[in-house]
This record gives sequence, C-alpha cells and structure tokens, in this order.
Amino acid sequence: MIVWINGTFSAGKTSTARELTGILPDSTLFDPEFIGDALRVLLPAKRLAEVSDYQDLPSWRRLVVDTAAAMLAELGGVLVVPMTLLRQEYRDEIFGGLAARRIPVRHVVLAPAETILREWIAARQEPGEPAEVDLRVRQWAYDHIPVYRQALGWLTGDAHVIDNGVLTPRQTAERIAEAVRSDTAKVCDIVQTPEPTRETVAAGVLLFDEQDRVLLVDPTYKAGWEFPGGVVEAGEAPASAGVREVAEELGLVLERAPGLLVVDWEPPQPPGYGGLRLLFDGGRLSAEATAGLRLPGPELRAWRFVTEAEAADMLPRHRYERLRRALRARERGRPAYLEAGVPVG
Repeated sequence: MIVWINGTFSAGKTSTARELTGILPDSTLFDPEFIGDALRVLLPAKRLAEVSDYQDLPSWRRLVVDTAAAMLAELGGVLVVPMTLLRQEYRDEIFGGLAARRIPVRHVVLAPAETILREWIAARQEPGEPAEVDLRVRQWAYDHIPVYRQALGWLTGDAHVIDNGVLTPRQTAERIAEAVRSDTAKVCDIVQTPEPTRETVAAGVLLFDEQDRVLLVDPTYKAGWEFPGGVVEAGEAPASAGVREVAEELGLVLERAPGLLVVDWEPPQPPGYGGLRLLFDGGRLSAEATAGLRLPGPELRAWRFVTEAEAADMLPRHRYERLRRALRARERGRPAYLEAGVPVG
C-alpha cells in the first residue's frame, strides 16, 4: 500500500516520512519531487516554460503513478510518499491511477496552525544564497498558503488530518503509524477501474433537463468532467451497458433503451489503447426524475446540467467534439460516425 503524506509546503512532510519509514515495517521512502527534477532535465525548455509547477505536467502525474507501481512490484511492502497535492483534480488523477493498479492509498494531511507554519517557513534552511532562498523557497511556500487554505475543504473530507504544530517529526510519524495500524487513516474510498490492456468499447448516455441542457458528471477517479457511462463488459450490448452505468452512477433507471447518436473511433494514444466510444440519447428528464438523482461517493463527486457553450470549458477537447457532434445528430435525427471526433462519410 501507499501512505501519502500531504500538506502545504514546509508542513514537515519529508522529515515525517523519513521517521515513518523507520517505524512501519518493510517501508520505503518515495519522493515524487525527484521525478520533477528529472523532467526539468529531460523536457525541452520551451515546454517547461509553459508551466509554473511541474505538477502541471501530465508526464509528471503519469510517472508518479507508474514509478510507484513499479517500486511496489519490485519491493513490496509500503511506500511512504511525502508530496503536496492541493489541486483536487491532480489527486483524482494520481490516486485514480493507483486504484486502477489495485494499490490502496492511505491519505494523511499534516495541518499545523498557520502561525506555526509561517514560523517554520521563516526558519527553513536551504542551500544557496539567502536572497535566492527567500525568493525560491520561502516566498513559494508563503504564496501557497492561500491555495492550501482553499484546498482544506476537500482535503479534510478526503484524508486523515493531523495537527503536527506541537509535535516533532518522530511524534507525528508515530501518530500516522498508529492511524494506519488502527485503520483510523482509512484506505481512500475511490473507485477502482482496471486499466485496459487492449482497445475498449465505452458507452455514454446523454441526459437532458427541461431546458435541454446536457448532464455531465465529475468522477472521483480521474480528472475532468465526463458523460454518464463506462466501459462495455464482455458479452454486454453497448446500449445495455449505458443503461446499467446510468443506474449505478445516478440511481436512475431508464424506461427504454437509448437511441444511438454517435460512434467515434478513438485512436490509440500511449499509454491509452483507444477503441470505440458510443454516445446514446437518454432523453429528457422530468423535474421529479432530476430531483431523484443520487451520487455514489466512491465514483462521482458531482453532476451538473450545462449548456453546449459551458461544456466547452469543462470537457477535454476530444470529448467536447464528440458531444458537439452528438447534439447535431440529435437535432437531425440521424446518428453520426466519427474518427477521432471528425465525421467520416
């Protein structure tokens, strides 16, 4: 398993993690910051200039998951990971990727009082000229305190929180070890979607409200908004898969089989395998049906009816193109065949 020690910069994560590896049997320290250091060397300067933080690099997030999985496959035991994650969509992507590999994660947040945190930042010792350290390290940490405060809302609901303001790193590590042993720091409740090993067929269902806005859902296990639906299981009809997924995700039982709107061939983009992506028309929901929608905690965080214009800002480009073509097919009453989001024939 993984014990992920989160918290804002200078909250004591790394020193606590080192102590924890001396307490938890068969444990190893894995610091994803080294992956960021490697990418600073490997990636072109032009690409690095496009982001202000290496966490914004999709390659960093992917490599964190892949490296953690490789280390556990080789070493077994427990990985102790001291890493700040203040953007919920990045937590979703990384923890969802780990869940897909059947790796349980116990998420711990170190949360000292802000006055103590500021004292720690001011006293932090780093190599280099004092003026450079003030700018490079201390100011960075100070600037992220508001981001951390904003993230506390979802962090406290997602993780086991420890106020380590008056604790030494050793005492903090002992608290974490006890929380892991007693299951007080529980395994993250996140859906486990196995990673595909070949092309897949996925069925999504478009549902509309009385204003003809389309329903999007926010999965906990990956970044970004999505349509209700999922991967078609072996021997299952795609339309039936869409009906099943809608019932599982939203508690909504569709009274009829949904009509086909779009078939989109998604080309393989490593590490993904691509496959067929189908969108069906689930029809317009009444106000009563909308009021009865529910969310399963491990799988979805939220749902929302949006206009086509609003969806453009919420969906990845390829997914939005699929939606746009599906809406035009719905207007014409004729399904569309796409390849990589582009109509063919």
